[in-house]
Amino acid sequence: MAGLQNSLQARKLTLVVSLPANDAKLARAALEEGADGLKVHMNVGHRASGNRFGSLDEYENTFREIRSLFEGPLGIVPAGGAEEAKPEEIGRLSPLGFDFYSIYAHHLPSFMLHETGLDRTFAVNEFSDLALLSSASRYGFTAVEASIVPGDEYGTPLTFADVLKYRSVVERAGIPVLLPSQRKLVPDDVRVLGDTGIKAIMLGAIVVGKTEETMRRAVADFRAAIDRWN
Repeated sequence: MAGLQNSLQARKLTLVVSLPANDAKLARAALEEGADGLKVHMNVGHRASGNRFGSLDEYENTFREIRSLFEGPLGIVPAGGAEEAKPEEIGRLSPLGFDFYSIYAHHLPSFMLHETGLDRTFAVNEFSDLALLSSASRYGFTAVEASIVPGDEYGTPLTFADVLKYRSVVERAGIPVLLPSQRKLVPDDVRVLGDTGIKAIMLGAIVVGKTEETMRRAVADFRAAIDRWN
């Protein structure tokens, strides 16, 4: 299987879809329209989709089905807080076929810095001290997610002010930067984001919506834009 690190190294720009629900039909739609990788959630409330995701036990069969659909990167947000990240659940993720985890730095408990069988990624938000980013590579992180748009600005257009902030993250991180679609990204944004040094665009509910139809349309449009840029 091609994990996240391999995908980021092999492609100038990787297309990941953060599923708005743990649903194999949505996963299949994203993959059929050209997603390189997928991300799912558990133990977390998700602002953009409005969903509350439960424990691993609730989704284990669904996750197995999603994993059976493709061999590309499959990641998971395992918790919405350090107290909700359970060692027993984290230990079950790699055997289920997950390749990487994604979690805010301030939600990431120290035990997840040890070997889990997963590529490690973490997210920074609008309050994070970006001066600390250069230290992440010491702890074996594969990538950082630039989730730096304030919640009350979700769904608004990308601006040059955003681009400058993303470039600052790229310059400081020293590891690949993933960009979630907190803004209402459009395919025309692909070129500037790629030129800014973003290594993966992660489309979530704000762009792909919540239905199979909207998912297919958005992913296909971004796939075409990325292929033109690459």
